[in-house]
Amino acid sequence: MTQADDNIPRRPGAANAPQGGKLPVKGGDDPDVRFLAENTDLSPKQARELIRTHGHNRDKLLEIARTMKAES
Repeated sequence: MTQADDNIPRRPGAANAPQGGKLPVKGGDDPDVRFLAENTDLSPKQARELIRTHGHNRDKLLEIARTMKAES
């Protein structure tokens, strides 16, 4: 039995979000936020904003985070 997920609108800015249908758990338990904060000098708040702006592509996020670190 398949579900018609194609008809469900996606939230804005989620073009690069994983298609698994799993949303981050309330309370900041997003694995991408944790990954970015642990592997860069960004705070969880900065990591969350970066993901909100640029999507969930980790390679792209790490590249942008390195640029942000170099600018500061």
